[in-house]
Amino acid sequence: MLHRNATVAATILTIAISAVGAQTSAASAVAQQETGPRVGDTAPDFTLAGATKDGVTGMTVTLSKFRGQTVVVAFFPKARTNGCTAQMTNYRDQYSTLFNGGRGVQVIAISTDPDTALASWAKEANFPVLFASDIKGDVGKLYGAYIEKQKVDNRLLFVVGPDGKITYTAKPFKAFVAESYAELGVAVKKTTGSK
Repeated sequence: MLHRNATVAATILTIAISAVGAQTSAASAVAQQETGPRVGDTAPDFTLAGATKDGVTGMTVTLSKFRGQTVVVAFFPKARTNGCTAQMTNYRDQYSTLFNGGRGVQVIAISTDPDTALASWAKEANFPVLFASDIKGDVGKLYGAYIEKQKVDNRLLFVVGPDGKITYTAKPFKAFVAESYAELGVAVKKTTGSK
């Protein structure tokens, strides 16, 4: 009888510990998803060195200068890697449908690459977006995108409305999933008010 009670007590304790562990894991997953600013927040302003397919811009990229437009802030880890190339290629190939051909929409793609590397990659692949170099990861940290261990920005995406408020997030943005682009296109259209 005493052995049976001890076994029941041990089983109850194991179940209780498992439940607490599951709650902690769930809370951790939610906290991880909630990294950085959320929908409805004002997007943190930033100023970074810029690059396009035409070369290093020589001028800085400042988010607040795009007020009045919809801005897609797309963090990505590294130029010329498979996932990042897939992402930017899809942006290029679907530019007219995803981003209204650039009318009233600005895409700022941010990584920790130097502006010269971003400019040469953009030129080689004819990417139509504006790139910004976050070498130290400071902007990535503001947005919850920076991965300290690897010294790169994670693939997070934010759509910022003309008023500077975030209307949509993808944490992470899934570069190899077609639905990611479809959802992004819908979010941009909704933010710009286009049909």
